[in-house]
Amino acid sequence: MADTAIIIPARYASTRYPAKPLATLKGANGTERTLLERSVIAGRNAAAELGEDIPLYVATDDSRIADEAARIGVDVIMTAESCRNGTERVAEAVKNANIGAEIIVNLQGDAPLTPSHFVTALVRAMRETPDLQVATPVLRCDEEAVQNFIADRAAGRVGATTVVSNQLGQALYFSKEVIPFTNGKGVVNGQVPVFHHVGLYAYRPTALARYIAWEPAPLETLEGLEQLRFLENGAPVQAVEVSAPGAVFWELNNPSDVPLIEGYLRKMGWD
Repeated sequence: MADTAIIIPARYASTRYPAKPLATLKGANGTERTLLERSVIAGRNAAAELGEDIPLYVATDDSRIADEAARIGVDVIMTAESCRNGTERVAEAVKNANIGAEIIVNLQGDAPLTPSHFVTALVRAMRETPDLQVATPVLRCDEEAVQNFIADRAAGRVGATTVVSNQLGQALYFSKEVIPFTNGKGVVNGQVPVFHHVGLYAYRPTALARYIAWEPAPLETLEGLEQLRFLENGAPVQAVEVSAPGAVFWELNNPSDVPLIEGYLRKMGWD
């Protein structure tokens, strides 16, 4: 049995973008694929890069998403509507399907541009350091990305998440604001000090069990960021720095992100 399983949590009733997993995105050759299908492709590419028979699942509470997953040919785990975020949904999926993997990857279904090496970097970090309970990738922004972040906030849009870490590589805080403060410049002393948090996690089953035993925490609720529940309860989250040479990373958070992502798909030649 593989030591790793990949789960894509997907819900229909997104507050900012209802039916988001079923939204279609045109690739470089004009092929339309749903966001869910593009997320599944990212998961399959990661499993292939690891070179192992790693199972891939979609966890959802909605029959329409389950039908789309069946069309794509991926296994579905049904979960309750009461799951408040993707981590809770992944934890319930592990329990419902009796998944015994040592490493559970949460590949959130709104990041179709996720390079496969982001996933493999997390899995390898967890394998190399058995004490790691939770890990997540972070990506240093380029000037274009950080200006997109600043533009989102100036327009009142809740967009990408940023993160600051300590010298041990552990996350200090995640925010929907652009942190650290750069006075709107983005570039400080010739370098962009802003890191984009990639919505992707690797957990030990024990970390997931602890997570669902905690109630949502105040900062988690204010920011709308599930990972803050770990930090607010004193559980470290390892920030694994990744790079994406020649690629662009952006999540689908709002309908306005669709043309931006489609432009990136064309730029990278992804169909």
